[in-house]
Amino acid sequence: MNARTAFTCFQESTEQDWKLIGREFVAFSKGLPDRVMAHLRLFEGDYGGFPIDRYAHSLQTASRALRDGRDEEYVVCALLHDIGDTLGTFNHPDIAASILKPFVSDANFWMVAHHGIFQGYYFFHHLGMDRDMRLQFVDNPHFEYTAEFCELYDSPAFDPKAEILPLSEFEPMLRRVLAKPRTTLYEKVMVVGKQAPEVC
Repeated sequence: MNARTAFTCFQESTEQDWKLIGREFVAFSKGLPDRVMAHLRLFEGDYGGFPIDRYAHSLQTASRALRDGRDEEYVVCALLHDIGDTLGTFNHPDIAASILKPFVSDANFWMVAHHGIFQGYYFFHHLGMDRDMRLQFVDNPHFEYTAEFCELYDSPAFDPKAEILPLSEFEPMLRRVLAKPRTTLYEKVMVVGKQAPEVC
């Protein structure tokens, strides 16, 4: 992953340049799971006033979903639902949802993107906010799905005594989910992991 083109602006680039960049992109994309896991580990020791750190909360949420028989994609969403906390301090669900969007169903994407508002049902009133803010989405087909995620997996995942599975338990499924984008801007010009894009 060290080859480089020579152009100084896109207008100067050639098809050959983009074939080279495409090959580099395919190699780089394969490292996405490693980068995601490294970012998740930034939560270790980050309590933010909660009973357990954000890393343990992420693992505990995923552990609860896995033990409840949820499929791999759902469990990965549970694992990564708060991954936006570090860089998206004021909109963490948006960051997490954006990372997951190419790889998950519409229902799971919507669930992650809106879990912050739905979770607020349990504590917004303590902050002088409207705990029923989620009712603005009551007619959305994913309303109950998202409410259930918060009730069963996210909300109760702050238990210091709960048995949580290690990240290594989730790594294989994380790699599988993040290896197969369902939607991407480049879907017509590339086959991820098999060949480089012919153009960009």
